[in-house]
Amino acid sequence: MNSPLRITVVGPGAVGSLLAHGLLSAGIETALLATGRRAREIEAHGLVLVDAEGRETVVQPRVAVHAEELGQQDVVFLCTKSTALPTLAPSLAALIGPNTTIVSLMNGVPWWFFNGLAGMPQPWHLESVDPAGTVSKALPPGQCLGCVVHLSSAVDAKGRVTPGRGRRLIVGAPSRDDPGRIQAVADMLERARFDVELSSDIRREVWAKLWGNLTMNPISALTLATADRILDEPHTRRLIENMMLEAQEVGARLGISLGMSIAERIAVTRQLGAFKTSMLQDVEAGRPLEVDAIVRSVTEIAQVLGVPVPFIEAVLGLIALRAE
Repeated sequence: MNSPLRITVVGPGAVGSLLAHGLLSAGIETALLATGRRAREIEAHGLVLVDAEGRETVVQPRVAVHAEELGQQDVVFLCTKSTALPTLAPSLAALIGPNTTIVSLMNGVPWWFFNGLAGMPQPWHLESVDPAGTVSKALPPGQCLGCVVHLSSAVDAKGRVTPGRGRRLIVGAPSRDDPGRIQAVADMLERARFDVELSSDIRREVWAKLWGNLTMNPISALTLATADRILDEPHTRRLIENMMLEAQEVGARLGISLGMSIAERIAVTRQLGAFKTSMLQDVEAGRPLEVDAIVRSVTEIAQVLGVPVPFIEAVLGLIALRAE
């Protein structure tokens, strides 16, 4: 009889809590690695989900504050903020064995993005998201899968997770990979009642989401406006389109064909309604902003490739000051 998989969700914030609740509700044993305050909250009250009708569903996961308490895992879902990862990654070593599958559900350009990418120097790390290669050393890119998240979710003042619109997750590997490993993760997520798609080009999916986040996140943090208002205002809409044109050119230089127009990508964002971006939620909560992974990483790539991105650089200057 096979032993159950050892699964850990790192970072039970808005996305991590929704993921962990789904896995546990599907009968998939899942542990959480959380900060002290969040760990105490979940230990005291359970992991609480509030549905659209206000009904609460509670699950009781195992919660740890140190990776050593959990040991090597079969699957690690990384749902932490990108701002925390350079410092956090070395502390996750106890979770990662040679056969551990690392699944990142994070905004922006991930540390594994250039692993095996043809035409780029290998290894190449982005200083903005992987300073001195510290993240890659702790979390080997060859063991990583990408999971692009298309949903909205929030954690309220009581620590309860409230799902918003969408449950779409796109899963794939940055380089050649065992299809069975990808399918196993996809099956797990489907059991947790997410709408799962498999991608043979996960970089394209990452860049397609970044195409929206690069604009909506910093502009919402600067204006404190929800997505619908930003898209409805002609001047912010024009700024978004100019930034997207620049990012489209950077992607093209990386060999990424997005396969959609700017209008089509904006339409995807509109489907989520009048939502607050993750960066706006962070502003309101006084948390660090994911400027490096979502904005600065694009300017760093553009500089290496020699692509001018004046609109993105201007917004980077503004949001960097907001972050301070």
